[in-house]
Amino acid sequence: MAQKTTIRDHIEDYIEQNGMNINRFANISGVNSGTLSRILSQKQPISMGQLERITSGLNLPTDHFYEMYIEECFFNGTPTWRRLRPFLFRCADTDRLDCIERVVTTLLDNLAYTPMLFETAEELFHQGKKAAAAILYKHVSTSEKYQHSERLAICQYKLFLISIGNDQDANLRAATLFEGYVERLDQEYQLDAYKHLAHVYGSLHRWDKVDMMAKEMHRIATILYNQNQLRRQKPQEGSRSPEKPVYYYILYSYLIRSTVCEHNGDYEGMKHYIQMYSDGDWIQEKSSEVQAIIEQFQEWAKADLYICRLMTGHYDVLPEYVKYIVAQGVDSYKLKAFLYIIEAANRHNWNVDPYINQFSVYLSYEKFKELFGEYNQQVYADEYARLLVEVAMYHLRNGKREGIEILLQSLDFSIAINNKSNIIKSVALFEQYRVKADKNDINQYQKLIREVQ
Repeated sequence: MAQKTTIRDHIEDYIEQNGMNINRFANISGVNSGTLSRILSQKQPISMGQLERITSGLNLPTDHFYEMYIEECFFNGTPTWRRLRPFLFRCADTDRLDCIERVVTTLLDNLAYTPMLFETAEELFHQGKKAAAAILYKHVSTSEKYQHSERLAICQYKLFLISIGNDQDANLRAATLFEGYVERLDQEYQLDAYKHLAHVYGSLHRWDKVDMMAKEMHRIATILYNQNQLRRQKPQEGSRSPEKPVYYYILYSYLIRSTVCEHNGDYEGMKHYIQMYSDGDWIQEKSSEVQAIIEQFQEWAKADLYICRLMTGHYDVLPEYVKYIVAQGVDSYKLKAFLYIIEAANRHNWNVDPYINQFSVYLSYEKFKELFGEYNQQVYADEYARLLVEVAMYHLRNGKREGIEILLQSLDFSIAINNKSNIIKSVALFEQYRVKADKNDINQYQKLIREVQ
């Protein structure tokens, strides 16, 4: 039997082999018999909805005819956006990224399709179909690369967001590539772009870059806030706006700069910026939303003041800080608090065994994944890696062999996220305390080192 080369061939063959007529198959598939007759006589193209009903009627997988459908759309007929748009969405639903790639590559021979593909990418992105959206964003970027358009900048922004993950080298490449496009975005987009860049550079401990992002965020947010106050009106319906109210980014820029000061050991500077972001009296809007945001920043300020005192050697504040954090009931706060407690203990030679027992659940990688998933994963992954090496250092410094087990866990996780600074710390610490390792520990360590190499 000759190979069936079109969808129509398959339908006719199925009808013939099963002793059916068109009316019978129409009843099975749910496609009107007149429509089916016109499809088979090549007087009517197949829509996406009809294709799905026909495929189901033939008892075949949903994506069975997708490659043939592409052939029919492009090579055996005139491609129409009305047919191709729903096809792209169904390809995204069924994870047929290869079909999306083929369609988009062919469509962009005609630049008239660029705006429609961009809008489709935006819809897919907001639906959470990031891998499918990335294909469209990449091709639209290629077609726009000489245009210096905002659409190109938005594509690069979304590709940056999609690219962020646990691999720190990949995050650095994504941030470096995107940073050159930020200024092409509308200012409303820039606020969130600088926020995400600050998070990525913070996870990489590039505090000079973090400070730069915070300064730009503050500058743009201040301009927009002053403009809004002069206009004394809300943005028009349908106009672009950042994820948060503009005043939020002014406060958040101060918070970021306090974090930079903390990591640079400038605790006076940290206190200055804590005071800045805890003060919302200058905000002219009055609403429950404004009050809630101000109170949130004031809560963060209270926690950061505790951290400031801890890191400068005030052991007496430790019980009060832990009580405060536990009362908040937020797991991300507890993970961060655990990290700071251990860092302070290692810095000032404190005994914090009771707090290690209290927060030990956060040493579990399964617990870490359960709590944070993909939300700000590059930030929390870095904090988790730092926590492991600090806890290992604490135990080893106090003569506890369990530090070796946690240290190997730290090295394993740091390799997985390509955290070079933590890999170096873990290796140096293992070599310092190698005498406490048994044969199995050394074998595991050597295996991990081979992965690094």
